[in-house]
Amino acid sequence: MTLTIPFDNSYARLPNSFYARQAPVPVRAPRLIAFNADLAKILKVAPGDVEEMAETFAGNTLPEGAEPIAQLYSGHQFGNYNPQLGDGRAVLLGETVGADGIRRDIQLKGSGPTPFSRQGDGRAWLGPVLREYVVSEAMHALAIPTTRALAAVETGEIVLREGPMPGAVLTRVAQSHLRVGTFQVFAARGQLDSLQRLTDYAIQRHYPDADGPMGLLRGVVDAQSRLIAAWMSVGFIHGVMNTDNCSIAGETIDYGPCAFMDSYHPNTVYSSIDRMGRYAYSNQPDIAVWNVAQFATALIQQMDNKEAAVEEATEIVHAMPGKMQENWLRRFRAKIGLATEEEGDLELISDLLTRMAQNQSDFTNTFYALAGDSARDQFTDPAAFDDWSDGWRARLGREQDPTAVMTAANPAFIPRNHRVEQMIQAAVQGDYEPFHRLNTVLSRPYEDQSDAVDLTRPPTDSEIVHATFCGT
Repeated sequence: MTLTIPFDNSYARLPNSFYARQAPVPVRAPRLIAFNADLAKILKVAPGDVEEMAETFAGNTLPEGAEPIAQLYSGHQFGNYNPQLGDGRAVLLGETVGADGIRRDIQLKGSGPTPFSRQGDGRAWLGPVLREYVVSEAMHALAIPTTRALAAVETGEIVLREGPMPGAVLTRVAQSHLRVGTFQVFAARGQLDSLQRLTDYAIQRHYPDADGPMGLLRGVVDAQSRLIAAWMSVGFIHGVMNTDNCSIAGETIDYGPCAFMDSYHPNTVYSSIDRMGRYAYSNQPDIAVWNVAQFATALIQQMDNKEAAVEEATEIVHAMPGKMQENWLRRFRAKIGLATEEEGDLELISDLLTRMAQNQSDFTNTFYALAGDSARDQFTDPAAFDDWSDGWRARLGREQDPTAVMTAANPAFIPRNHRVEQMIQAAVQGDYEPFHRLNTVLSRPYEDQSDAVDLTRPPTDSEIVHATFCGT
């Protein structure tokens, strides 16, 4: 059987100023770690033998129809504008139109230096590759829009980070890799023809019903509003919400220092590079608005009547916090069993979250336990839950089937940080059983899996992961 990928590449047909043509840099001894057969079926990718897939997904051989490119973009990194970023360690092989009719990119991440590497080695080490594979697939199982993982490959080479690390390559799949920063680079350079071409392309690919640049802006506002509310509902912290990591398709992209909260606190930060807490859990909605405002600023540059465009864009962006609040309320109502809307629901939810923060309650386990009778056990002072639950139970009395609503909204399993770190350390020693087990369990996050109860346990004091890292 020969590996075949039915490429239909549209981005590579755009002008050369949008990218650099760049083949992956071969590696010494590729070895296949994982191949996502279910995703391959959606992409209409026919698998080959293990050795062929290792060679292909490491970048040693190019499948027929591939047109490898490194994409150009810029972006605000922690609020500071960097005029040129681009794919410094990734190569887009091409696109497929899947069995579901959706066009997607297939990209190799960690495939060697490109013209945008900025003195980096263009490589990835094993840890971040496995983290992104596990967490992105877990997010997909949680029904949160996300890039996905098609394959992971060992390179047989050493990558230098804090010390010598085993190298790896991830094959990432996305509805596109268009970012806010993709638009920013052309706007900042005054290349308005390219900006218009990109805008038209983005509309055709992602928002075909959008009416011009402002219609595109409305589409991105809606998509990002849904996405951030989804993150908040599972305690996910992206960790590096720079504009070059903000997908206009509304997908979660770039799982660098990402993490899921254990004990709930709104100011939780894991990312080692987020020293001021800019991207803390509770700040994510505000940062999403800030990012979309930068998108609007870029789009406006191509408009003839800029004064009218500024007025319309301001109205659209100012509506975003309300949209996020609506999505957040819908998700958190479901998490406490509410399918209907009543005055006072926001206060009821907020009161619970405040008590959780004061009592070191585990975010995932507390909400999951609401459907049973053990939620009070998640509080250092169970009376704090009891005081809240009286009003909650009265509110549930006006609902039809709150248990079913809670069960559908609250996962039992998330990729907990300490389990991800343990999985990585095992893999570095050549043991991939924890990696495969995590993927299997996390593919069914809402199901009762009695043989995996250990994966629901919060970390002990010695297991707590205090910081996560980008891996670059």
